[in-house]
Amino acid sequence: MKKYLLLLFYLFSVPLLYAQDAAPISGRVTDAKTGEALIAVSVLVKGTTSGAQTDVDGNFTVNAPANATLVFSYIGYQQQEVPVNNRTTINVQLATDATQLNEVVVVGYGTQQKRDVTGSIASVKSEEIVRQSSQNPVSSLQGRVAGVQITNSGAPGASPQIRIRGAGSAQGGVEPLYVVDGTFVSDLSFLNPADIESMEILKDASSASIYGLRAANGVVLVTTKRGKAGQVTLNYNGFAGIQKVTNKLEMTNSQDYATLVNEKTGANTVPLNLPTTDWYDQVLRTAQIHNHQATVSGGSERVTFSVSGGYLNQQGIVKGNDYERITARLQTDVKLSNRIKVGYNAIFNNYKSKDIPGDIFYQAFVAPPVLQVRRADGNYGDPADVGLGNFSNPQASLDWFNQKSNGQRLTSNVFGEWNFFKNFTFRTSLGLNYGMNEYRNYLSKDSLTTTQIARRSRLEKFRSKFTSWLWENTLTYQRTFGDHDVTALLGTSSQEDRSEVFTGSVNDVVYETEANLYLGLGDPETYNIVNTGDRSTFNSYFGRINYTFKNRYLLTATLRYDGSSKFPRGDRRDYFPSAGLGWIVSEESFMKEQQIFDYFKLRASWGKLGNNNIPSNIYTQTVNRDPRYTAFYGGIPYVGASITTVVPPTLLWEVVKETDLGAEFAFLDNRLNVEADWYDKKTENAIFEVPILGSQGTSSSTTLGNYATFRNRGFEFAARWNDEVGSEFRYNVGFNFSRNKNQVVSLATGNSVLYNGNLPVGGYQVTISRVGDPIGSYYGYVVDGIFQNEQEVAASAQTGAKPGSFRYRDLNGDNKIDANDKTIIGNPNPGFIYGITTGFSYKSFDLQLDIQGVADVDLYNGNRNVRYGNENYSQDFFENRWHGPGTSTNYPSADLTGTNLDPNSFYVEKGDYVRIRNLQLGYNLPAGLMKQWKVQALRIFLNSQNPVTIFKYNGFSPEVGGTPISAGIDRNVYPLSATYNLGVNVTF
Repeated sequence: MKKYLLLLFYLFSVPLLYAQDAAPISGRVTDAKTGEALIAVSVLVKGTTSGAQTDVDGNFTVNAPANATLVFSYIGYQQQEVPVNNRTTINVQLATDATQLNEVVVVGYGTQQKRDVTGSIASVKSEEIVRQSSQNPVSSLQGRVAGVQITNSGAPGASPQIRIRGAGSAQGGVEPLYVVDGTFVSDLSFLNPADIESMEILKDASSASIYGLRAANGVVLVTTKRGKAGQVTLNYNGFAGIQKVTNKLEMTNSQDYATLVNEKTGANTVPLNLPTTDWYDQVLRTAQIHNHQATVSGGSERVTFSVSGGYLNQQGIVKGNDYERITARLQTDVKLSNRIKVGYNAIFNNYKSKDIPGDIFYQAFVAPPVLQVRRADGNYGDPADVGLGNFSNPQASLDWFNQKSNGQRLTSNVFGEWNFFKNFTFRTSLGLNYGMNEYRNYLSKDSLTTTQIARRSRLEKFRSKFTSWLWENTLTYQRTFGDHDVTALLGTSSQEDRSEVFTGSVNDVVYETEANLYLGLGDPETYNIVNTGDRSTFNSYFGRINYTFKNRYLLTATLRYDGSSKFPRGDRRDYFPSAGLGWIVSEESFMKEQQIFDYFKLRASWGKLGNNNIPSNIYTQTVNRDPRYTAFYGGIPYVGASITTVVPPTLLWEVVKETDLGAEFAFLDNRLNVEADWYDKKTENAIFEVPILGSQGTSSSTTLGNYATFRNRGFEFAARWNDEVGSEFRYNVGFNFSRNKNQVVSLATGNSVLYNGNLPVGGYQVTISRVGDPIGSYYGYVVDGIFQNEQEVAASAQTGAKPGSFRYRDLNGDNKIDANDKTIIGNPNPGFIYGITTGFSYKSFDLQLDIQGVADVDLYNGNRNVRYGNENYSQDFFENRWHGPGTSTNYPSADLTGTNLDPNSFYVEKGDYVRIRNLQLGYNLPAGLMKQWKVQALRIFLNSQNPVTIFKYNGFSPEVGGTPISAGIDRNVYPLSATYNLGVNVTF
């Protein structure tokens, strides 16, 4: 691996070229109001890539011709263009721009000024991303963008789940499309957040339809940092800290547990004086984390470059769970002439982890507290010692589990640009994506407890490999004439994806060393090898027109024609059109005298999107040849075959059609900025997986097809206030809020319904999708109290119940409780998501506080609902249970068996929460001291992430993900932890 990395670095090493003859121009950039120096202001020679950045005192030096124009730009300030006019010294004062209407945002295959955008696009800049200690860039978006729901997992290396304006698809591929520097990827786990320049979220169909069949779930555009002309700079950003468990679920101690079991059995089954094991305390820990990133960037007028490397070492909060990640990024832009530019961007990622059992949180939840970690003789505590069931000893599970994972990924993009005939730009780019993930799991021959036994060792290996290439060509025409401004884009896109998966297992491999674990060393009679693969191709043509008239009337029209091999031949292509209109009302003459609006824009858009995230060739009928079906005709044997799958008679595109109405405002000298949107997003021909009867003789129990239409309709609101008090105190406060309502509009099965959300006990399905209700709603009985005595049971519709059991509501009044009395009992689709972001700076100090929350959402507490016998109970259950007439009307008795485990409203709980997402205090060392140390800037900071989460849910964490038809079902998720760290950011 090392020789390949060295070769890669050599091939992409950056030769700095000599600048053309030009006079040096120096100057200083300051704040127009306070006179303070502005650090890292971009100073570019207009029409070129030549430029520089201001230093710690606001000074700059750049080489430019006497007739050139310098462009000064800085986040939060108005861009300013200054002609050189033969001068050698130029001092500039930049005015603040609270509205940031001139901010350039990335759109599909180009950029636009924010004021010219007719769709709904949110932008998050690098300054907001790096000031959060998130290991995945997606986590940095949580609470910062209206209409975007992020659900995190506490597992190291895990990718967050993101939903943009509700679920765009029903199941399977429901994540958005990620585009990193023009290359399509499925997630961002390989990317270091410190490498990102900006992230744009294309929320509505108008802005996303340029990506056609891939955009049904929204699009996230990621632009990584690029080198800038000027002196070479070295930046280091790093932190170290700890991660602590928060909101640990309190379970019963031995005495309380014994009381519950004895109540359940009606006998003194368990003594009350046994020692207590807190299994959560036993398997969890305070974990360490440290992260380091170094970047070297700079260049000349002809060549700019950026090289970075990062290292993350993160322990999980479960003992023995460790994760390491190495990232490297190489980027170069070369200006071959005034008209031709080429460049590349390559991102490499390598990770390795020591894994834990996937059900360890379940084991810790259900293990009786009377079970000891170890006996007095040193052996593991055995469930047979207490005689209460076939439980696993969680500590033994951790010690026995021997699995390691690793993977590599290379994502790269090479491009060339040619400007010709003044108004035309041709760009060609080739994106390459390669990745490999593997793990090996070794189960030793051992006998730890009576339930944790392996009579033969077993070795399992897994490896998945994927490769893809993406070749795109665009031709852009841009011209301004009179009151008209036109930008037209034409493009083509071709892509091929290939994947291969290998799984193998064998018994009786002897573990001598790690290097000795080969499948070929096991018992050949136990070999089990599976090798599968997939290939899909795409071909697209697209175009877009952006038109502005009199700087106030805006039009965006887009059309993409997509084709995918994943669909049947007759249905492989479709059109994805969109249109957006905008009106900058504040530019009208009748608005010039008013004193309310500094800026006022109305916009409306409509578009159509598609979903390509389905398995390839699911419409192809497959058969299984089997010698058992051999028939003889004329004495000749013919081997028969059976159908193994049921395929849909046809498979149509899953299509999203969306309408968006928006308004943007600025008030009070541009200090208050407001943006509001209403949207109607309809998913037609949604692809569902539905069960099929086993009597059909297939090996598959489900089939895919276009079975439903559902809608997300909602409102988004975002406001931001920027202001300063005096010359040394600045602050900003932002608030975003969104309301979404999901509803199934129609089903192909008519009045039938679609069930899902399986629980491992009893085969219960706890979700339903039916017309008029939200997709994946919880479905079951309504609990109408607790039976207090035998007389109440005898007089009820539940004659098989007993005191302490749930009383179910007889909804249809037929005096019996059956499936006809089930109804919608909860909604896992959040009604509200919101966030508050604040920033304060005083002299050299800065403070950031972010708050994020979710409201009007339900969770299904599968932890309580999954019981086989004498599992442990939560302390909440012990304190509120029924244990005699009059003791409780809400919680049942300890006897959670039989009908008490039927899906019902008791197990549905509110999932609302509010969290301090990030709290950071920073200090910038004085400029004078930095100058003595020959350092441009040095900032130290204290950071706390997720320190406080307020919720009422009786679980470890209220963040529970899942596909839209099976969302919010808590089966002991890996919870978030609080992170506390100390960090430093220094630039040389």
